[in-house]
Amino acid sequence: MCLGETSFISRKHTIMANDKNTRPFSSQVVDGMARAPCRAMLHAVGFTNDDFKKPQIGIASTWSMVTPCNMHINKLADDAAAGVDAANGKAVIFNTITISDGISMGTEGMKYSLVSREVIADSIETVVGCQGFDGVLAIGGCDKNMPGCMIAISRLDRPAIFVYGGTILPGCHKEKKLDVVSVFEAVGARANNQIDDEELAAIEAKAIPGAGSCGGMYTANTMASAIEALGMSLPGSSAQAAISDEKRQDCKRAGAALLELIANDTKPSDIMTKKSFENAITVIIALGGSTNAVLHMLAMANAAKIDLTLEDFTRIGAKVPMVADLKPSGRYQMAELIEIGGIQPLMKILLERGLLHGECLTVTGKTLAENLSTVKPYPIDQDMILPLDHPIKKDSHLVILHGNLASEGSVAKITGKEGLHFTGTAKVYDAEEQALQGILNGDIVKGDVIVIRYEGPQGGPGMREMLSPTSAIMGKGLGKEVALITDGRFSGGTHGFVVGHITPEAHVGGALAIINNGDKITIDAEARMLTLHVEDAEIAARLAKWQQPAPKYTRGVLAKYAKLVSSASTGAVTDN
Repeated sequence: MCLGETSFISRKHTIMANDKNTRPFSSQVVDGMARAPCRAMLHAVGFTNDDFKKPQIGIASTWSMVTPCNMHINKLADDAAAGVDAANGKAVIFNTITISDGISMGTEGMKYSLVSREVIADSIETVVGCQGFDGVLAIGGCDKNMPGCMIAISRLDRPAIFVYGGTILPGCHKEKKLDVVSVFEAVGARANNQIDDEELAAIEAKAIPGAGSCGGMYTANTMASAIEALGMSLPGSSAQAAISDEKRQDCKRAGAALLELIANDTKPSDIMTKKSFENAITVIIALGGSTNAVLHMLAMANAAKIDLTLEDFTRIGAKVPMVADLKPSGRYQMAELIEIGGIQPLMKILLERGLLHGECLTVTGKTLAENLSTVKPYPIDQDMILPLDHPIKKDSHLVILHGNLASEGSVAKITGKEGLHFTGTAKVYDAEEQALQGILNGDIVKGDVIVIRYEGPQGGPGMREMLSPTSAIMGKGLGKEVALITDGRFSGGTHGFVVGHITPEAHVGGALAIINNGDKITIDAEARMLTLHVEDAEIAARLAKWQQPAPKYTRGVLAKYAKLVSSASTGAVTDN
């Protein structure tokens, strides 16, 4: 459906001034003689007497100048507020934090990345709960603030809409399109003397041309697509450039749509069901999305009180093909997918094949099938989205592996281009920095399985992403020659023969902790097994001698996170 065709006329009643049914929370804050001091403070921030009679909408803005992903969201928040106000609501903009994965990648600071998801969720819940907002419109633009927004929305269960801040446009160098992963891989190429310092500097300067989230089907674009498929964003929200009239209009329409949700008392729990989560997983797989989506979908489902497990990814993945030729393993960026129609035509194809639940409700007030009914197909000559019968991979690229190295599960990203089996000898590192140095120094050779451990949710703490090592492997030309396994995570920009989220993690005594250099390891994507070729008795003997390392942080947010966080196999959540 074209965005302009979405109707936001309430099926029950329009918002009327002083209707307490549409102000269940704000009325407790501003109504009556005793609340005069509260109204006095709100007068100071721009409320008029009429505003006290309107539903109050919290606009959760993730604006920040720490990253290009979010540097424009303050303006989008203004557009969303204008949409709310025009629909007879009262918008109140507030901020939460964001961090930059891309900037902190490969440093100790990256340990705060996944932690920020919980901080963001807690902060939005705190502001909305304290201020008595009747609805929430959250705008996210980088990897962790998107699921963070959704976790808060689920906890609050008040009428809500998520708006994606939009994707960045490609950079360009020597007629080749660039993105942030181009720079990470250029570092590996420079270390391998394939390019010189001048070439590296040119790529660095041109890769990020302005505002917006990283341009491939990395974590931000993956999660935006998933949230749209979940029914919590307006149709088309996931496939719009950050700096575009379409994105500004998306924000205004979302503001108006939220007032209709309030009028109809439609809550996130009415939209986010097990079937809608299955829809989101289906779209993630078809698009070749990030491994981080597994972690975030589990956490979002936990907040929504939906029983979602790793086995659901395996079950759905067995029947859903990967069809999108998008970066990091493919050729195209999100900006190019936008040009041919975004994800809506793909969703219609999946629906017609019976792979989506069309009856699921969405924030338009219509079902998914109703939203997709007038969507036009992709252009005939496009080669970005392949036919379901001739896919890039016949089943999911997100492969859940078990075995004696991952008794609680692990997540591999196997597109098929890397092969489906890998057996090699272990090169063991107890931290990401050590592994990266080993790769750049030439210590890694064909047939190695790089093991990076003590990077899990508790052990890191924070479960760092391994984009620097995996990009260095690619830059060194070893993408098909070596594998990498870890209890940490991978960036959505990672590709190659990689396995992450290994549980139990090394810090709690998982088998990853007792691998020795030279041990043989097999990754089998067909049998879905991750195997350490060491006898059970020897594994038991090594574990008996193993001692848990002392915590790396004893105070502050990382220490608190390490004490509270659950296993990656359940989403690495902190509110169980």
